[in-house]
Amino acid sequence: MLSRTAGHLFWMARYIERAENTARVLDVTHRTALLPNDSEGAETHLWYAPLNISGCAEQYQAIHDLIKKEVVTRFIAYDPENLSSIYNSLMLARENARSVRGAITSEMWESINATWLEMNRMRNSAAPDCSPSFFDWVKERSHLFRGVTVGTMLKDDALNFIRLGTFLERADNTARILDVKYHILLPSVKDVGGAADYYQWGALLKSVSAFEAYRKIYRDVITPQRVAELLILRADMPRSLHACLNEVDTTLEIINGISGRESRRCAGELHAALHFARIETIFKQGLHEYLTDFLVKIDNLGQEIRLGYLARRDEISPIIPRRGLMQVQS
Repeated sequence: MLSRTAGHLFWMARYIERAENTARVLDVTHRTALLPNDSEGAETHLWYAPLNISGCAEQYQAIHDLIKKEVVTRFIAYDPENLSSIYNSLMLARENARSVRGAITSEMWESINATWLEMNRMRNSAAPDCSPSFFDWVKERSHLFRGVTVGTMLKDDALNFIRLGTFLERADNTARILDVKYHILLPSVKDVGGAADYYQWGALLKSVSAFEAYRKIYRDVITPQRVAELLILRADMPRSLHACLNEVDTTLEIINGISGRESRRCAGELHAALHFARIETIFKQGLHEYLTDFLVKIDNLGQEIRLGYLARRDEISPIIPRRGLMQVQS
């Protein structure tokens, strides 16, 4: 397969997954905002989280004076100037798909094109939808595209690069979502274990479609350590870091090739670390520190995949930076 074609397929999948996960981030923030919170600066503290997780906090603060729910939601969902917005992610996914229409099925193209046309219509409407129903729509369109892809594509290298982009992006975003709750939205000591803390962790689990899985596995109250274990180490949890690296490692072995040796080594090292890790050790190190280190490593893996397999020039697939999570200013 041509490296240019592989690059378009890889980034098409990443942008679709990024749009879905950005919707999940906004969803968990909206759910958390419904909880009572009388502390000073609570709204600013809460709505800084999705800006930080998507790496666009500095850009937002350069444009807007205050951090407000409606402004942040519109900025992350619809703003064409925000490279990490859902609008831009879907636009770039569609452009990459258009460039390789011969490598994808007609059903895939119809799905992604219809999603983009509807997204463009909503953005240009008099009152763009910023409610939870919009986040559900983005997730549903991502699920539809992924289902159509698996159900219609040949199981060849084209599908492998799509899977590679999907699970690499998913691992990155799961780490960001988990760290936002634990580090940025961490309540005061008196709130830990209380009702607000319980509902925040519940909202996070629902945002990554893991609430039912948690109940089935642990059958007990929601605790931070068990949530972290589920989303980091459980190989049977579809959105966990371990499950994502299982897929990335396996897919790279299938693709193979001399030029991808370093990317396979990085993936194998990261996969082994997750496979043999213990949650007690992670918490002893510090969950925020662990997740920050993971984000650096997953970014390095993405760079190695690009150098080993993909086109050197990214004309329609610009690499949008996803900065590491920052400490919130009090």
